[in-house]
Amino acid sequence: MTETDDRTGPAGDSVTDATGTDTAGADHARRALLAVRHEVAKAVVGQDAAVSGIIIALLARGHILLEGVPGVAKTLLVRSLAAALDVDTKRVQFTPDLMPGDLTGSLVYDQRTAEFSFREGPVFTNLLLADEINRTPPKTQSALLEAMEERQVSIDGRPHRVPDPFLVAATQNPVEYEGTYPLPEAQLDRFLLKVVLPLPPREDEQQVLLRHAAGFDPRDLAAAGVRAVAGPADLAAGTAAVRSVSVSPEIAGYIVDIARATRSSPSLALGVSPRGATALLATSRAWAWLNGRAFVTPDDVKALAHATLGHRLTLRPEAELEGVHVSSVLDSALASVPVPR
Repeated sequence: MTETDDRTGPAGDSVTDATGTDTAGADHARRALLAVRHEVAKAVVGQDAAVSGIIIALLARGHILLEGVPGVAKTLLVRSLAAALDVDTKRVQFTPDLMPGDLTGSLVYDQRTAEFSFREGPVFTNLLLADEINRTPPKTQSALLEAMEERQVSIDGRPHRVPDPFLVAATQNPVEYEGTYPLPEAQLDRFLLKVVLPLPPREDEQQVLLRHAAGFDPRDLAAAGVRAVAGPADLAAGTAAVRSVSVSPEIAGYIVDIARATRSSPSLALGVSPRGATALLATSRAWAWLNGRAFVTPDDVKALAHATLGHRLTLRPEAELEGVHVSSVLDSALASVPVPR
């Protein structure tokens, strides 16, 4: 990734570009968010794609789903990133007996005042770690829908706003594992990105063991040297800068054509919706900005296509029986769409 230098006026004040963006503040925010990756690397070996995905989700005001077998550091990754950001963080361990009110909060009767008062649940935070989200029934999974989409929770007909910024970073085991509940399509569609954490290569796994042999304790991130290097102001500046990243009509048409190509695939029962196309636009702009560019390229779109669109596609039963994978269908859709010049 490339970085740009701060630009300030003659008196040291910030300079704004033609879109009104504070370029010096945006450059500082970019450096701070890129430094988050270095802090996370003090606790987690590899998994750069997942770290970048969470940062992109924060910049695009979306949410992220992390999938992987037990033991690939899904939870440690989110905890480390939370430690590198100066934001309020809460963790919920999703279990089969978790109730919706355990997430959103509930009305509590106060005997002294003879009135009901609202007690906030853990969803009222900046970064919510929804650990093993697919180990709780769909009723509780769906309790997050309103908070993720509307950034509010309605209790007894009254809306309660969640803090800003707000990100749900959910982890899940592959759906083939025992004791899991597949996420409903509506819930999956609310996640801006889905990143699969693979088993590490031999070199990375050896480095993990050497760290543990040297005394690394995953429960003590402070001892590992992970410190906060970015905060809400950096996220706000970065989000504003991402909105100023230009998108040409050709790039917009390219994204639309990719979405339409998935809808016509004979292997898919459900292709990419207009919401999915706008999600790909948002993630491509965030990735372009992180790489120091003020415009989106076709490579940005292709780089984020799988993580943004893959979980929004549903295979036909006969395609599943034939061993077809969503990734290969998406690759075919990308290959079928001419790349704008």
